[in-house]
Amino acid sequence: MAHYAWINADNVVVNVTVGVDETVTHEGVGGSTEAWEQFYTQAINQEGVYVKRTSYNGNIRKQYAGIEMTFDLDADVFVEPQPYPSWNIDSNYDWQPPTPYPSDGDYYWNEETLQWIAI
Repeated sequence: MAHYAWINADNVVVNVTVGVDETVTHEGVGGSTEAWEQFYTQAINQEGVYVKRTSYNGNIRKQYAGIEMTFDLDADVFVEPQPYPSWNIDSNYDWQPPTPYPSDGDYYWNEETLQWIAI
């Protein structure tokens, strides 16, 4: 069993479905991740929507795709939505706050003050 993300023209994940494992060949289709991605893209037949394989264990494309995540075509990874406008994405495609999370307790981020607030 494999999972596939439906991605719109803005590279935003709009659906994630279960599909055929990439090693399966059925009626001349399949045998590779790319073949099944192409098959599902053609099968859904929605303008601007394409399909990419995703993995629960994160073995491919960084992490399991979720609704509203984006797909970075150049890096071939799924990226979480930006949590706050002040946060920047790092070289691992993770969002980082302007100030690192404190190591001494529980905190929440205050975007207005750009600070971690103790709970």
